[in-house]
Amino acid sequence: MEQKWPQKIWLVRHGQSAGNVARDAAEAAAGLHIDIAERDVDVPLSALGVEQAHVLADWFAAMPEDQRPNVVLHSPYVRAAETARIVIEKMGLPKMMAVHVDERLREKEFGILDRLTTHGISHKYPELYEQRQHVGKFYFRPPGGESWCDVILRLRSIIDTITREFCKERVLIVGHQVTVNCFRYLFERLDEASILAFDRAGDVPNCSVTSYNFDAEHGKHGKLMLDLTNFVAPLEAAGTPVTVQKDVPAAPKA
Repeated sequence: MEQKWPQKIWLVRHGQSAGNVARDAAEAAAGLHIDIAERDVDVPLSALGVEQAHVLADWFAAMPEDQRPNVVLHSPYVRAAETARIVIEKMGLPKMMAVHVDERLREKEFGILDRLTTHGISHKYPELYEQRQHVGKFYFRPPGGESWCDVILRLRSIIDTITREFCKERVLIVGHQVTVNCFRYLFERLDEASILAFDRAGDVPNCSVTSYNFDAEHGKHGKLMLDLTNFVAPLEAAGTPVTVQKDVPAAPKA
């Protein structure tokens, strides 16, 4: 049967955002709210986030041309779009087969918990906090927001698009922490316990790379095989600080 998967997929979390910085400050001060004026979709990269994106872009640009991404899909959120733009400019837009913004790659929606710290959630919505601790983040859906299962459902749809339109291509996906983890759940055929164990072990670093290579020898018709996981060597080699903050409206860990 003809190959349906891309030849290579890279999953990248955006660079550090101004919201990540504001969240860290709020948590350190035991505050209730994260002090950001913009909508979550409009939160830009921090100065460090821009630096991280440039280092990542240099890493991609140093690859032989026939091994670089030739398709880029990214979240519409400014921090992800800025990261993707910096990478694309370093590689050279005329060499790209496709560049698409896709709303299905957006950050998980946190509903009424948006811009609340962990302390803020437990203080303002103690019953929701307790429910979430009981149900776990995989299935818990805050009012007006999404569960991880909801994110996975929309990512299943974008995988259909990728296999239909970009088979045998080299696809870079720039998104958010939850989208990286949920893609891993789908590509590696994980279960709730496995993906939450990865999440508890550590956050997805900003501008880290998780990648997959297509291997025709595995599975009935070939499959994607994990290559890199949360790879930050380019940042470390450049002396750029590696950041592992949650995206802004993060709720407490399960």
